[in-house]
Formats: sequence, structure tokens, C-alpha cells
Amino acid sequence: MQDFFNPYSAIRIHGSTLPHWQQGSAYVFTTWRLADSLPLDLLREWKAEREVWMAQHPSPWSQGVWDQYNELFPERMESWLDRGMGSCLLRQAALRRIVCLALRFFDGDRYTVAGFVVMPNHVHIVFQPMQGYLIEEILHSWKSYTSKELNKLTGARGELWQRGYWDRLIRSRAHFEHCLRYMRENPSVARLPAGDYTIFER
Repeated sequence: MQDFFNPYSAIRIHGSTLPHWQQGSAYVFTTWRLADSLPLDLLREWKAEREVWMAQHPSPWSQGVWDQYNELFPERMESWLDRGMGSCLLRQAALRRIVCLALRFFDGDRYTVAGFVVMPNHVHIVFQPMQGYLIEEILHSWKSYTSKELNKLTGARGELWQRGYWDRLIRSRAHFEHCLRYMRENPSVARLPAGDYTIFER
């Protein structure tokens, strides 16, 4: 199986708002968040800036453009998420457990999980899709199941998770280790006590 991104091989690109890349079974680093994790005014401002930037940078993107995008948008959003805004439902261990079990449910069957961290209002995961399985279908399965189960327990209605997700193909062993280290250190960066997050690493 292919572990990392090969710049000389074909890439499957999907998604209209933000292009998502998949290249066979190459590892991917993925992040998604709770729907209420950012104030609407801040999110509108971020989306407006991103729309202007994306209009000025039509796809396909070079690696340099991807790096610029990640610095301007996902990394900035990460810093906001680490402030712990919104309901932060996943501070509750019982609710985090549902997410963790879902992420591991098809581990070794449809995908291989290298590691993940479930934070109070977002999730990071590094995983390798098995041949024949699409990243967006795996993400849909995780988000759909956990949304239903968490809403049952909390009595909430409506969308639990944000629409869409952020992802990036992993380029090398060094990039792989960097992503795992980022996840491992994320709770410390966000200054979380031990009971507010869950880390799994193979």
C-alpha cells in the first residue's frame, strides 16, 4: 500500500468550496469541529477573507500555494479553536468516548488509524484509507453516526458538526511524524487539563 503522497502520481480532487485531495491509500491529516465552536461574526469574516483569497488563487494549487493557504486559514482557525469557544461538548468523557469508538470502529478494515486527539470542540486524526474507500465517505460515516448518538444523549437537535472538513495528504515520514507530534502537543498548547481530551496513538 502507498503510505505517502507521490507528486508524480495522479491525484483525485473533489469538493467545490475547498479542494480535497486523495491519492490511493496515502495517509491524510484531517480536522473537523463542532458547529458552534466559532462565533458567527468571526466565522463570516474568515470565510469572506478566504473567498477573496481563493478567487485570486484558482486551482490546481502548487505546494507553495497550499502552504500559504494553510498558514492563512486552517492554522488561524486552529488558534481560535484552542481558545475553547462554543459549548465544548467533548469536554465530557462520555461524549468523547462515543467519538473515539466511532473512529476506531472500522480501524484495520476500511482504514488504518495512526493517531487522533479528541479536543473539547474539534477532532484531529491521521489515518490511511484502504484501497477502494473514499476519504469523504469515511468522514461522513464518522460525523453522521456520532452526531446522532451525541444528540440522543444531550437532547440536542440540528447540526452537531461543521459542514465539511479540512484535510491534507501526508508527504513524507517526516511530515507524518510532524502531524502526530502536533496532535500530541495540541492539548498542552490549548492548556487543557487531562480530563478534557483523549489521545490515541498506534
